[in-house]
Amino acid sequence: MTKLTIGNVTLENNIILGPMAGVSDLPFRVICKEMGAGLVCTEMVSAKAITYKNKNTIELLQTDPTEHPVSLQIFGSDPEAMGEATKMIEDKEFEILDINMGCPVPKVVNNGDGSALMKNPVLAGKVIEAVVKNSTRPVTVKIRKGFDDEHVNAVEMAHVAEESGASAVAVHGRTREQYYSGKADWSIIKAVKESVKIPVIGNGDLNTAEDVLRMKEETGCDGFMIARGAQGNPWIFREVLSGLETGEIMPRPTMSEIGDMILRHGKALIEFKGEYTGIREMRKHTAWYTSGLRNSSRLRGLINEVNSISDLESLIDKYMRNC
Repeated sequence: MTKLTIGNVTLENNIILGPMAGVSDLPFRVICKEMGAGLVCTEMVSAKAITYKNKNTIELLQTDPTEHPVSLQIFGSDPEAMGEATKMIEDKEFEILDINMGCPVPKVVNNGDGSALMKNPVLAGKVIEAVVKNSTRPVTVKIRKGFDDEHVNAVEMAHVAEESGASAVAVHGRTREQYYSGKADWSIIKAVKESVKIPVIGNGDLNTAEDVLRMKEETGCDGFMIARGAQGNPWIFREVLSGLETGEIMPRPTMSEIGDMILRHGKALIEFKGEYTGIREMRKHTAWYTSGLRNSSRLRGLINEVNSISDLESLIDKYMRNC
């Protein structure tokens, strides 16, 4: 098992659950940690929302003792606000503080945040410096290949991150313009790895254990960040670890195992967010868990009618346990 050291934090392994808005909440992180993730990352939190003491950020900042180590991700483009937010969350339970400079969503980019910072390396450096100055934890930065194909500057941004005090950089092999379409360019991850001394974490198109093994071979990066590949598939972490340690890929979970995990996930979401919100959020997770399985199209049609955990249990019993 390959350990990964980020600043003064040493992870048990180098397989990381990436931050995903609306996905990597506390219940899902706990499951992924149990499945073998060496580090889990929170959904991104607005620095300005923290400084304004926005009540909606409280849930995003919650962690559970069983999921540590945790990376808490913040975003913003105002160095002063980012520094202030960093000070305000010092009492929270997390091990690593991550800065999002990769989010492609228009409402984030139009405010100059997320991947918009790829267009302004000087400002990006000031943001990183402000966070590092006010943090007692290691600071990492998540970037993309570039803003678009005409401005591929991940290597430059990685240098900026390193020189500004970041302890590691995660690189998504797509531009902002690509969002999540097309193929991730792993060669940019290799280029970044060859240009900086801090750990480089590869991200993009890691959907199977075989993908991680191939990225390791092609890029030489230090860690692997799995995001969308973990949606409905927390087992990917144990599969990757098995592949890295033994060279053998574990068998996929059975229908019954998937059904049990859906119910466990649903119950945890309801406990954390209440039945109304929890069961509705579980609908998308159930679609991901059952994608490609027999009866999955029928299940997807019925899941939107589920309004309680008992409804969900009945559905799973009918289509996944008694089929």
